[in-house]
Amino acid sequence: MSKHQVRGGDVAGLLACFAALQAKARVRTAKPFPLIVIQEAGLDGFWIHRVLQSEGIESHVVDPASIATSRRRRRAKTDKIDGEALVRTLLAYKRGEPRVCAMLKAPTPEEEDQRRIARERRTLTAERVEHVNRIKGLLFAQGISGYEPMRRSRRARLEELRTGDGRPLSRHLKAQLIRELDRLELLLEQIEAVKAERDILLASANKISTPVWLLELKGVGPEFANGLWSEGLYRHFDNRRQVAAYAGLAPTPWQSGTIDREQGVSKAGNPRLRATMIQLAWLWLRHQPGSALSRWFHQRVK
Repeated sequence: MSKHQVRGGDVAGLLACFAALQAKARVRTAKPFPLIVIQEAGLDGFWIHRVLQSEGIESHVVDPASIATSRRRRRAKTDKIDGEALVRTLLAYKRGEPRVCAMLKAPTPEEEDQRRIARERRTLTAERVEHVNRIKGLLFAQGISGYEPMRRSRRARLEELRTGDGRPLSRHLKAQLIRELDRLELLLEQIEAVKAERDILLASANKISTPVWLLELKGVGPEFANGLWSEGLYRHFDNRRQVAAYAGLAPTPWQSGTIDREQGVSKAGNPRLRATMIQLAWLWLRHQPGSALSRWFHQRVK
């Protein structure tokens, strides 16, 4: 396998390298060959895949975790070994061998942009929890408990606090807490802005689309509807098994001889969709206890 280096982001250099390889193959065999490209899904996203497709090149994006590797405790890993593994995987995939790897379905730019709202809100919410915990931790170290940074009276309440030994807050500690509150309030404003964008997106959706149908279910609000839609249900699935596999909720049996055990869900799919679906399952039991699905669950685990 020959190796060629192209500077990151140099699309023209990449296409020139492909053209040189095609010309070399034509000289050797006197026949033209199409280009088939495979790449691992990673931090580059899907823009390279889209560029290749726009140039008429057959491009595939593979989930690197789905490629079989040696199970030795220590194994060699180099770019050459990884490249050869990708080429062998592509050859087996083009031959039609089943379960060789998992090729990803690249979302359109519009679909990729729509899912940013739900993902940004998750990120902002996690940062909010970090700031709240940090404020509570700083106060707890001074013997103060019961302070809630999420309440509207957080700044007025800060002036009333006294340490466990009866002292007012020290100057530098109070300044640090005020800066933490500033960052927390900025996060709260950004979360509200993202929620407003989410509501506008749902309001502009087609009346017969998936998110509108989801909102009609008891226990499903705008956040769940947007998360389920943007993370998974914008795609086409033939059956519920495909939905479970994409979300990483498919069962993983372990059978060998007399050993037969269930290892739980695979956790191999979209973690955001999986978390949303599990949270929705608990809310379904709470808000729809009389449904057939809830009765089946209680009968199974009673």
